[in-house]
Amino acid sequence: MELVIRISGVPGGDMDWTVQTPQQLTFQHILDVIARVVPHSNVAAFEYEDEEKDRITVRTNEEMMTMISFYYSLMKESTSNCAAAPPLIIYPRVSKTQGKRNIHGLKVNTSSVSNVSQVSNEAKESSITSCSNKMESEDIKNILSDGSITESDLELIEILGTGNGGTVYKAYRKPNNLIMAVKVIPLDVTPQIQRQIISELEILYKCNSDSIISFFGAFFAESRISICTEHMDGGSLDRFGQIPESIVGRVAVSVVKGLQYLWGMKIMHRDVKPSNILVNTAGQVKLCDFGVSVQLINSIAKSYVGTNIYMAPERLKGEEYSVHSEVWSLGVSLFEMAVGKFPYEFMNPCKFSLMSRPFDLMNQIVKEPAPVLPDGVFSDVFVNFVSKCMEKSPYCRPAPGGLLQHPFIVKHDDGNLEQIRNWILLKLQTQHTAVS
Repeated sequence: MELVIRISGVPGGDMDWTVQTPQQLTFQHILDVIARVVPHSNVAAFEYEDEEKDRITVRTNEEMMTMISFYYSLMKESTSNCAAAPPLIIYPRVSKTQGKRNIHGLKVNTSSVSNVSQVSNEAKESSITSCSNKMESEDIKNILSDGSITESDLELIEILGTGNGGTVYKAYRKPNNLIMAVKVIPLDVTPQIQRQIISELEILYKCNSDSIISFFGAFFAESRISICTEHMDGGSLDRFGQIPESIVGRVAVSVVKGLQYLWGMKIMHRDVKPSNILVNTAGQVKLCDFGVSVQLINSIAKSYVGTNIYMAPERLKGEEYSVHSEVWSLGVSLFEMAVGKFPYEFMNPCKFSLMSRPFDLMNQIVKEPAPVLPDGVFSDVFVNFVSKCMEKSPYCRPAPGGLLQHPFIVKHDDGNLEQIRNWILLKLQTQHTAVS
């Protein structure tokens, strides 16, 4: 089925691009077409509108998969089989000039431009569109006024990572000789990123759990906001490849306790994956990155935010979902850590190597049986726990309150940080030696 993508906001008029094989579409394809339509502009991302008409930024293949999944879900709900589907509208983001900002709100100034392989000959007169929205500031001001950290207190040491609209630095806080992680986010961001900033600040400010990263404070400086948290010197668990079951078990205990804590506060994380699970050389395991979290309303949510390949089938299908979707993401993450590969790649390496397109992987997750850990390699209780988490039907997965009672969790809930500590130190030493 062909897909019509409308590139809106292009100088000279909106332009339609017909994609004959959407399953082969990639994020880079779209950027290439945009570059041909506006060759002298700096475009590294584009946007689409969610069901609330807020702009969602797309910067990666995974985020493009989310956009396509969202579009097809809307079309499934709103069009009949015989009706022509309306185009998928995207809004290219071009480089912007600095605007006037203040600490009472985040200013958004989104410009649009774009195109892909075939562009319609007829173009309507239009101009580059822009919009500005301000986030509600009372809550964020209360949180910011609570902390005593200022920009002059910090000395940035190195970049730890980028993403979610900002950059994370390892930093040194001079007044108390503390090493911390500082996420620096420019204020010229989309409405979605604004909501994610508020969400992350509020959740970190409220949380007090050994399984959640500690929050030290946040502050505004010039045209950016900085969020200061504890530094987990082991990094995230996506960097270590295959992890022994004894370590995975203790990781699972911490993650389940962290999720239980959030669920008890009526919060869903919505982006559980190895890269959002941090470790340190003290042997602690903690959840991070609450930018896509949501306050639960009647235990049900409906949103397309998160990382697609770890989403439960019901989320990929655009259905309503509950905390049981987090249980699926937990199972996928534990499977990946135990075998050192994403579950579908591990079970179907030949087929997975051919699945270079987002649609193929999403179809496999939704339509095919869930992967199962191999017998004889892992303990029966671990295989059972992951299989329970990865039940295709959310109603068959363990209830949140039942996870801690599973024998696999009970077995590893021994508070043994020394075993994790020794393993982390060995892995870090091995990685350092390999680099040297």
